[in-house]
Amino acid sequence: MTRAPDSAFWRGKRVLLTGHTGFKGAWTCLMLEALGADVIGLSLSPAELGAFAQLGIAARLRASYMVDIRDAAAVAQVVQKAQPDVVIHMAAQALVGEGYRDPAGTFATNVNGTIHLLQALRGAAGVAAAVIVTSDKVYRHDALGRPFIESDALGGHDPYSSSKAATELVVASWCHSFKSELPPMATARAGNVIGGGDFAQERLIPDLVRARRAGRPLMLRNPDATRPFQHVHDVISGYLLLAEALAQQERQGFPAAFNFGPQDAECRVRDLLTEWQRATGQALQCLVASGPLMAEQPRLALDSGRAAGVLGWRPHYDLSRAIAETARWYAAWDDGDDMPAYSQAAMTAFLSAKSKEPGP
Repeated sequence: MTRAPDSAFWRGKRVLLTGHTGFKGAWTCLMLEALGADVIGLSLSPAELGAFAQLGIAARLRASYMVDIRDAAAVAQVVQKAQPDVVIHMAAQALVGEGYRDPAGTFATNVNGTIHLLQALRGAAGVAAAVIVTSDKVYRHDALGRPFIESDALGGHDPYSSSKAATELVVASWCHSFKSELPPMATARAGNVIGGGDFAQERLIPDLVRARRAGRPLMLRNPDATRPFQHVHDVISGYLLLAEALAQQERQGFPAAFNFGPQDAECRVRDLLTEWQRATGQALQCLVASGPLMAEQPRLALDSGRAAGVLGWRPHYDLSRAIAETARWYAAWDDGDDMPAYSQAAMTAFLSAKSKEPGP
């Protein structure tokens, strides 16, 4: 059946969340707080304009450590201080373009950073579950003509994608080699996540918001590319359901990886923009960038059947509702609303609606 994260599980849990100052990390803090958890964050310092500030996350944390995941000693020290019940690892270099500009740094953060956390968790007492967040881009593109399933081959041609595929191999290796020393663990592979508070460079909706505010056209790399766009609330609820299942299941035979994709499987960039115009009533001016573009796969889609069957997870929002919810957040931000209060109310509404969803 369709499930919402269980407040009875999370209430009073100490959750170590890496990457808590990022877009998804900030919303994860908000959801965990709503469920009664105590969040300890480990991340780089937050951007001046970003979800961490806009959602008022600093005041919602039990503790916050501004630590570079590439610093193995510092990561180990935080894990020892935090004494977590659950670990959710989101800290990453998350941009395809930055992967081209700084491939070595991307691998150092995504691969070595994960190794540092896994090493710190070896023998850590009391950790019931660890969720390692990777990406939908971990898969090797072999023109399969269908959404990816978790058993498909890993690959990734660009530095970001291949670093995330390598992270998957690292987790699998550590789980095999040091099984008795590590908590129950699985990787989570989500698609393109949208929602209020994302101001990263080279992401479609943040670029759209910046272009509109500046009164200039939105530059598109490939309007016919398809991606599994989905709302941040849905993705995070999947991560938390995975952590619950890991903590409560027998380790033997539990799947090692889960896809989290949208109801709509995939959507063209141009169709997302059409939905945005419908939701806002505002026309968009768009131009297709000329000249050489960074290499990106034209199609990405995920099969989330495992998450549905094993975890009882299904998205709450379809594409049009996900876009409308995102557009409302940026409209409120534009209007100068109290964004921490607005975001908390949105999270409360989501969890309430999710808990009332019927099963299939």
